[in-house]
Amino acid sequence: MMRIPVNPELLHWVRERSGIVQKNLAAKFKKLPEWENGETQPTLKQVEKFAHAVHVPVGYLFLSQPPEEPIPIPDFRTLAGQPVTRLSPNLLDIIYICQERQSWYQDFTRASSQPKLDFVGSATVETPPETVATEMSKTLSFDLEARRDCKTWTDALKLFIHHADKAGVLVMVSGVVMSNPHRSLDPSEFRGFALSDPFAPLIFVNGADTKAAQMFTLAHELAHIWLGASALSNLGAVPGQGFRREETWCNAVAAELLVPSAVLRSHLKKAAAATSSARH
Repeated sequence: MMRIPVNPELLHWVRERSGIVQKNLAAKFKKLPEWENGETQPTLKQVEKFAHAVHVPVGYLFLSQPPEEPIPIPDFRTLAGQPVTRLSPNLLDIIYICQERQSWYQDFTRASSQPKLDFVGSATVETPPETVATEMSKTLSFDLEARRDCKTWTDALKLFIHHADKAGVLVMVSGVVMSNPHRSLDPSEFRGFALSDPFAPLIFVNGADTKAAQMFTLAHELAHIWLGASALSNLGAVPGQGFRREETWCNAVAAELLVPSAVLRSHLKKAAAATSSARH
């Protein structure tokens, strides 16, 4: 039986990359600890099965050292005010899948001679969030009145997605990779991302998140489309962190779109007046 000389460092790297704890993998690959320690080597068939289990191309295991895997879009994720460095194969694969879908969408818009979408890149971070939220509401025909008959967050989210699609934004929502129930997407790693394009903008929303959170994520990523900027987000940006300003601006636009400040102030005034009247 022919053994394959695989660098133990690469075995350790792909396991760490997968996010699967060693004992769980070792239950399927009994010799994994020995492979990682360099005590023995796997067969070609074992290498192929292991690569499939950790969601990595087989060729990676024959490299001399772990490859660089830069995220193909700007990464604005933060945790406790610091940039997030974790990158799971599930996240990387879903970005690549969406880029392929967007490529198809671009070809479709060109073949059908669809016009450029004027709202893509129509704003900057200097534009007041209230102004952008108002324009966004008009473009999408999605305001409080449109949502009035929605009885649940699920209904509101479906309506929101429908209006975004109708405006020309391809919206994808899923909680797993390629319908694979064993490859779930973790909301703590990312909430969504935007792939900006003047003809074929695409937004992906992590469907493993709550419906209310998905609503905000969609609004947030739409703000990125209005900026004309692709981005990966977890909505954990902290104000005043330089390049993170884009994220806080998108958060402000999303909040204004979903709950306009003027409407909120009106409700607060009415509530305060009602309370005052009741006291007297």
